[in-house]
Amino acid sequence: MTEENQTLAQRKEKAESLADLGVNLYSNGFSPANSAVELHPKGESLAPQEKEEGETLYSLAGRVMAMRKFGKAAFCTVADKTGQIQIYIKKDIVGEEIFETFKKWDIGDIVGIEGTLFKTKVGELSIQAREIVMISKSLRPLPDKWHGLSDVETRYRQRYVDLIVTPESRETFKKRVEIIRLVREYLNSQDYMEVETPMMQPIPGGATAKPFQTYHNALGMDLYLRIAPELYLKRLLVGGFERVFEINRNFRNEGLSTRHNPEFTMLEFYQAYATYDDLIELTESMISSICEKVNGTMQINYQGTEVDLSPPWQKMTMDEALIQVAGLDAEILADDEKVLALVKEKGIELEEQAGAGKAKTELFELLVEEKLINPTFITAYPTEVSPLARRNEENPEVTDRFELFITGRELANGFSELNDPIDQLQRFEKQIEDRGEDDEIHPELDHDYVRALEYGMPSAAGEGIGIDRLVMLLTDAPSIRDVILFPHLKPEIQQQQADKE
Repeated sequence: MTEENQTLAQRKEKAESLADLGVNLYSNGFSPANSAVELHPKGESLAPQEKEEGETLYSLAGRVMAMRKFGKAAFCTVADKTGQIQIYIKKDIVGEEIFETFKKWDIGDIVGIEGTLFKTKVGELSIQAREIVMISKSLRPLPDKWHGLSDVETRYRQRYVDLIVTPESRETFKKRVEIIRLVREYLNSQDYMEVETPMMQPIPGGATAKPFQTYHNALGMDLYLRIAPELYLKRLLVGGFERVFEINRNFRNEGLSTRHNPEFTMLEFYQAYATYDDLIELTESMISSICEKVNGTMQINYQGTEVDLSPPWQKMTMDEALIQVAGLDAEILADDEKVLALVKEKGIELEEQAGAGKAKTELFELLVEEKLINPTFITAYPTEVSPLARRNEENPEVTDRFELFITGRELANGFSELNDPIDQLQRFEKQIEDRGEDDEIHPELDHDYVRALEYGMPSAAGEGIGIDRLVMLLTDAPSIRDVILFPHLKPEIQQQQADKE
């Protein structure tokens, strides 16, 4: 028998003995009136060994995180969602029967306490229990308090334990909730309307990625978990909703990494009668203000690197970045043949039909991206790699598009929207032609979206921001799995077998 199974067996035996003594191991009905965080201020004025006047009764429920048992008394530390507080259980107050059963309780048990406040002789605020009840018996021990969950994969796989024993993990997810709330507040203040669009779509569109595919029996048709909500949100612009946003899941049937999870959260928003310059200004204002509200400053440290989110943020075209950051010759970038030759020299493989625009983008990803630490907007993306963005009126080879990079990672992608149905149809057709017989991605022309544009879509700009990556940045999290409550992993048995091989 393994040590884990032996401990589990011992705890089950203890639980059975408590049940035999008449203890309800999973009781219902205890309703705490107080929390740990509200009780601490009440005891600030108390001196060591002093009781609160009037002996007001307080009730609290939480998990036992530590326990010290003596002959006729015991101390335990109980944690609720707000914090921790010490409980003092004395035999002659709670009664011999309850005290004797309490001595069989374990760290990890969830309990309810009612009692009065006092300070111990060392000055620690405590509740002197008048009543203590078992709410839920813990059959598995918590990790050692000094080491916690040291195995990273176990933290992801057993997030429920990670949240119990790792305060930093709890704080990360509290911050995540706060960040999303602040995003909503900001966009609401700018007169945006939050909407919901289909998660299952008949045509995977809005981005180039491999979708998850399913089948709907009643409709007799294939459906795809969405890779992006973009084309539905822009249909709403056609319908007259001039400012819309959605925060929801996207799904891409691709690899896993510290930056990628097959199911991830995106913010997408669209504004009629706006340009990508308007969204650059909005993005800078929104993210910097959220950072200050969450962290109290716009200067943060991400994985040992100082990052300044104070506006204004740097802005460069892709060509300027290739020249200034990568050190490429402007003469080479002006010659398509020389660009393609340079890509080949760098060992970058391109599709046969790829042009200079795709080549420049690949060079940018290889030579520039990871060097963009402080916030930087990269603009003037090649039309070839931007099938949904509006062409620049002065140079149709590029689009009115930007991507935002912070700490070497793309955080946002936005552009002035293409609203010409004829141009859009031609780009869709070219995109399908370029993909060819792709085994991974089967692009399909979205005729209904083109039809929507034929009714007339106002000039507009739209943007997507990766919520998970934003949370990573603002919480100093090294991996996307640290900011997703339940990230996708191989089944535990498969992973154990892989580790043995």
